[in-house]
Amino acid sequence: MKELSAIKYEVRKSRFFAHLYLIESEDDVAAINGIQREMYKKAAHHCYAARYPSGNSGSTAFGNDGEVGRPGRVLLDILIQKNLGSHCLAVSRVFGGIKLGPAGVSRAFRDAGNAAVEHYLESGSVSGDSS
Repeated sequence: MKELSAIKYEVRKSRFFAHLYLIESEDDVAAINGIQREMYKKAAHHCYAARYPSGNSGSTAFGNDGEVGRPGRVLLDILIQKNLGSHCLAVSRVFGGIKLGPAGVSRAFRDAGNAAVEHYLESGSVSGDSS
């Protein structure tokens, strides 16, 4: 696994940390989830989406980690739209005290995920900040 992009995105005091990784297997996704949980211990939710390399069982996966609005599916849609196979998009949310509602949560995760992907596609570098 290799981290390709990392950004921070803020919406109504909540902070979203989005990371895009190149992956080789389902084991990489489990490792990424562990890394996200370790890096962002204050995060209430760690959502992800993955498109596995061809030949692996279950070519896609996503997880919402109890968050409303199905953000994992929203992140998977980004990977599909950008045609990013063998990638994992992981976003951790540190709650800022203001509820966003299901639509607002989906929008915020989508925007954070898109920012990480666009950062990678435009610059190919590994760090960024989008507030």
